[in-house]
This record gives sequence, C-alpha cells and structure tokens, in this order.
Amino acid sequence: MNDWHSWAALVVFVGAYALIISEKIHRVAVALGGAGLMLAIGATDDTSAFYSEHAGIDWNVIFLLLGMMMIVGVLKRTGMFEYLAIWSVKRARARPYRVMAMLVVITACASALLDNVTTVLLVAPVTLLVCERLALPAAPFLIAEVFASNIGGTATLVGDPPNIIIASRAGLTFNDFLIHLAPLAAVLVVVLLLLCRVMFRKTFVYDEDRAAEVLALEEREAIKDPRLLIQGLVVLALVVAGFVLHPVLHYEPSIVALLGAGLLVAVSSADTNEVLAEVEWPTLAFFAGLFIMIGGLIETGVIGEVSRALADAIGTDEFVGSMTMLSASAVLSGVVDNIPYVATMAPITADLVHNMGGGNDHVMWWALALGADLGGNATAIGASANVVVLGIAERNRQPISFWQFTRYGLIVTAVTVIVSLGYVWLRYFGRS
Repeated sequence: MNDWHSWAALVVFVGAYALIISEKIHRVAVALGGAGLMLAIGATDDTSAFYSEHAGIDWNVIFLLLGMMMIVGVLKRTGMFEYLAIWSVKRARARPYRVMAMLVVITACASALLDNVTTVLLVAPVTLLVCERLALPAAPFLIAEVFASNIGGTATLVGDPPNIIIASRAGLTFNDFLIHLAPLAAVLVVVLLLLCRVMFRKTFVYDEDRAAEVLALEEREAIKDPRLLIQGLVVLALVVAGFVLHPVLHYEPSIVALLGAGLLVAVSSADTNEVLAEVEWPTLAFFAGLFIMIGGLIETGVIGEVSRALADAIGTDEFVGSMTMLSASAVLSGVVDNIPYVATMAPITADLVHNMGGGNDHVMWWALALGADLGGNATAIGASANVVVLGIAERNRQPISFWQFTRYGLIVTAVTVIVSLGYVWLRYFGRS
C-alpha cells in the first residue's frame, strides 16, 4: 500500500462505513457518495466499476434482486402472503416464539436450495403480515430470518454465492457441501433458535384476543386472484427449478430470475408499472454504490494486501491455518461483502492448500466458506440478505437501525463461529 490511491480509497471506505453506522446520512446517499469519491480519486474507473467481473458492480446480484422483486410484486397482489401468514399463525397456535421458530426453520431450509436473498424476499412479506395480525414488532422476526438465511445458505453449493466460487476453484461438488457443511448448518439452526429465545424474549408477548381473531380466520378467503396465483406459482416453481439445476443448466440465477419476471409479467394481467413500483430501487442503488466502493479497495490492492497478510499469518500449519482462516474470514466478511472477499481469497487459499500438501479433506476451503457465510451475520451490511431486509423494513415503516441489527448479529456470529471452530476441530483434527 505504497500508492496514495490505496490510502485514499481506504479513507473513503472507512469514512463511508462510519457514516452508515452513525445513520446521520441515509445509507443510500453514503454508498453513492462513496462510490463517486472512489471514481473521483482514481481508485477505480468506469471500466472497472461497470464491466469488471471481480472489481465492479456485481450485476448478477442486482438483476437477481430485480427479477425476484418483480415476481414478489406480482404474488403480493394474489393474497398468497396473507394466506401463508394466517396458515403459519394457526399452525403455531398464535404463540409468538413458535411462529418465529417456524419462520426461522422455513427460511433456513429454503436458503439451502435458493440463494439467501431470494428466500428473504419471499419470507419477509409473510412475516410483516404475521406481526401485523398479532400486534408484534416485526424487527426481531425479520432479523432472526436474516440470520437463518445466512446460516442455511452455508449448507449447499447453491445456498450462498461464495460457495459457488469456492466450489469452482476447489473442484467441490454439491454432495461435498451436503456431506461436510449441511450437518453443521442443522446444528447452527438449533443454536440460533435457542439464541432467539433469549435475545428476543421481550418480544414474545401473547395477546389472547389477537390470537383468537387470527385463529378464527379462514386462510382461503385471503386469496384475491386465484388465476394470477396459479400463474405466479408456476413461474416461481420454474425459477426455483432453474436455481437448483444451475450445475446442469449453467444459467446464472440472475438470468433465471429475469426470465421468470419477464414471463410472469407477459402472461399475467398484472400492470407493469404497478409491478415495477414494488421494486426496492433504493436497495439496488445501495448495492451498486457498495460494490463500487469495494471495487476501489480491490483495484488499489487494499483487499489483496489484507488477504496476503492473512495468508502469511496462516503459514503451513493446517490446524492453525483453518482456525485462523475461519475466524479472520468471519471478521472481514462482516465489514466487506463476502463475494469479492472470497473471490480474492480463493487463489490464495489454493496456494495455501498446495503448500500444505493437498490439505486434509478440503478443510481450508470449508473454513473459508464458513467464515465468509457466517460472518455476514455480524453487521447490518455484512451480507446481501441483510441489506435487502433493512430496505423492506424501512419501506413498510418499521425501520431497523444499523445498531439494532448489529448488536444481535455480533452475538449470533460469535456463537456460531465458536461452534463452527469446534466442529472443524472435532471432525478434521480430533482423531489425530
């Protein structure tokens, strides 16, 4: 970091992060302003910002969000989310903690098959309606679901974008992730449920009158447009199939989501302007600005320096290396988006594995995946799903502040990372 551009880029990023934390300026304005400064000081340029695969805006994320937001916008008009809200409350007997536990398990399981952003886009509207029916604050439920989505996403190759990068670089298969990470993800979901019972205990206030009102409702009456619902569910099923069959079809999730959104708007009676009005445009703008800022750190070599320093600290001891990789990745992924972090660390990890003589059952890769995926829970902007849910909450007039999210996120991240360290030690080194 001898070039002044590196230090200037670091100052811009740290300053922007501080402003986001302070919440004195809206996070979208901060992200776009920080992106503008990165371009102005020459930390990055238009070619890198808009066209670079590793140091620019991740258009796959942007268009995945756009497509899924449009599909959700159509499904909202059918009454499907109201139906699911009433159904879930009835199954949980309107008990708040049971409702949260149900939504957490559903979110974690769905995130293992879909990406975590798609999952929270589908679950959040149901959650808001459930909380409205039971007169409960939505924030604890939404926050718990974000944690569940990031934990569930660790279980499979397609659950979180960093896993796809790691699988490609390390030659890992879908079944490899299932065998090595799915058991841990299941344990971590149980741990999360226990943590939620403690962290959000003041939220679980049972209102007998409200509960009786909801339990008396007939969920089928919530469906407003059966024909549109059928069309929407068919398209959603095709989109989900496209996500799951990514290893076979080789269509990026963004392409699948856009094709689904276009097909649904084309064949249904939904008004295009009304559907586009449901898109969380500020969230998309925030992601664009954040990607450009992180791209400035990549282009000036800041992230590369951090990655190399981490590699030097690890050395050739595989046990120390995996523990360090998991812990450090969790910390860094709470600050920097885990997609560019993993893209930068993947070739360095490959060199480390080579220097260690091939590695013990890909343990270094599992440590990188766990740290990157679970570290996203640490802060409000640590993972894409976090940012999306904050945008949804703000739009529905139930804003979640940076610190409201982060004070719980730090606890969940610390506990899940400690459990993961124990799992890695026990499974890969405990026998020796």
